[in-house]
Amino acid sequence: MVLDLFRYIAVEFASIWKGLGAEVDLFYRKELPLRGFDDEMRTVVASNLEGRGIRLHPGTNLTELSKTADGIKVVTDKGDELIADVVLFATGRAPNSNRLNLEAVGVEVDQIGAIKVDEYSRTSVPNIWAVGDVTNRINLTPVALMEATCFAKTVFGGQTVKPDYKDVPCAVFCIPPLSVVGLSEQEALAEANNDLLIYTSSFNPMKNSISKRVEKSTMKLVVDAETDKVLGAAMCGPDAAEIMQGIAVALKAGATKATFDSTVGIHPSAAEEFVTMRTLTRRVSPPSKPKTNL
Repeated sequence: MVLDLFRYIAVEFASIWKGLGAEVDLFYRKELPLRGFDDEMRTVVASNLEGRGIRLHPGTNLTELSKTADGIKVVTDKGDELIADVVLFATGRAPNSNRLNLEAVGVEVDQIGAIKVDEYSRTSVPNIWAVGDVTNRINLTPVALMEATCFAKTVFGGQTVKPDYKDVPCAVFCIPPLSVVGLSEQEALAEANNDLLIYTSSFNPMKNSISKRVEKSTMKLVVDAETDKVLGAAMCGPDAAEIMQGIAVALKAGATKATFDSTVGIHPSAAEEFVTMRTLTRRVSPPSKPKTNL
């Protein structure tokens, strides 16, 4: 079974099929999977995928597929060949707007068919509104629900409410899962006027002590050095999405690193690592400033 990556879908299916006992080769165009996520966490995910026995092929495209008596012959742009039972291309999604005949009523769409809307989800036709993936903003079910709630309040509830896309949490359900909220280190550096403080914790989950599986759980906090505000959080490990939902509430409320530090942990749990990360991993500066490492 072969997978060609489009962000997280292929990573999730690779984990599913490997869990069902299939041999999986994962091909992706960059040096690490999960383009757009924090680079440090992408490295952890790649290591854990390999630890599960998934064969990774970074910086590789598929150039030729052909049926043979033994299965599907796959040829890469590096000249490598392999035989697979199934090939899945996770090529992403496009808004399913073509059959709506939107041009007949003057609703504007962009080059990929996404319906153009303003900050309140109103289209170019004042009495027509659009929410969810068809607008191609943040294509997540809970985000579509938020957009729909804001629409209902604005149009029917007598309130003027627009969706807030800041600090939207999400998860990649690979095994173990990755979950994030807020800014990645790279995004924070691109926006920052101040230095960033990076806190990390990495450990082998307690339950792996019996199986002897070497599979790291890694957690990360990105903090503004001047204001102490937590700008982003990430976790790769068991129950990451469950833990990150609570962290998302903290970020939405504007929590500082001091707030995290003053919170009592639940022991023994993985989640307590987020409130016991007291040792600074590194201090980084925006591109206009020299970087300083501990």
